[in-house]
Amino acid sequence: MVALVLLACSLEPASARSDGASFAAPETVMQLTLAGSSTVQPVVEIAGQAYEKLHPNVRVDVQGGGSAVGISSARSGLADVGTVSRALKAEEGDLTATTIALDGVAIVVHASNPVSAITRDQVVSIYTGAATNWSALGGENHAITVVNKEQGRSTLELFEHHFGLKDKILPGAVIIGPNGQAITTVAGNPHAIAYVSIGSAAVAEAEGATIKRLPLDGVMASVENVANGSYPLMRPLNLVTKGPPAGAALDFIGFVLSSDGQAIVAKEDFVAVGNATAAR
Repeated sequence: MVALVLLACSLEPASARSDGASFAAPETVMQLTLAGSSTVQPVVEIAGQAYEKLHPNVRVDVQGGGSAVGISSARSGLADVGTVSRALKAEEGDLTATTIALDGVAIVVHASNPVSAITRDQVVSIYTGAATNWSALGGENHAITVVNKEQGRSTLELFEHHFGLKDKILPGAVIIGPNGQAITTVAGNPHAIAYVSIGSAAVAEAEGATIKRLPLDGVMASVENVANGSYPLMRPLNLVTKGPPAGAALDFIGFVLSSDGQAIVAKEDFVAVGNATAAR
């Protein structure tokens, strides 16, 4: 009987406790899910951590998968916000994109590769298989290992569009997914070539990755040249919602666009939208 009485007391609401003690009910935790681009992922992961500190009742869950996943997840409701490293297409008018940064796509090779620059025509020759040896570009007599992106990656779409390579890339290329995988592949192969986010490449170089960015048509693949609009291969980084953003999604996007959020963008070697007037 005593045990039953104790159990009953323990199940009483805090406000009804006979000892006068009161306890606040646990605050409801809200989850905000973002999914998509591997290029945007590091920015929103760091921004999410900062946002959680300001909003302890919100948990920000960030997932990758590529920009195609960002589009489909935002449309289906699997994610509150899709992350997409390209502009929206005409057929994606049901979505709303907010640009949080600008980025470029760099052509990267191993740091030991003597080739110091590349042209548009040379990129096309390599990726169509017309040029198969680095000696054709003034490099050493070694076969070129061509690294390409998997389908669904917006970096692939931008690369194909810019160089006119849709359905023309040689079938024997090494297929990879996220930027980090491409960087690791090139860093581990002195004869490889790939294309990755300028921001991702800059961070990897600073962390000691044995890669280097090649100037494209005489323009260095740098954050500064994306900001001033001189680099030829650039794109917006977008947060995408089904219709206009609202609620926690709107508040989070506002945070990323704030001075604190844009400082995160700049630290990750992307171009803050306020610093890209000439590039728009």
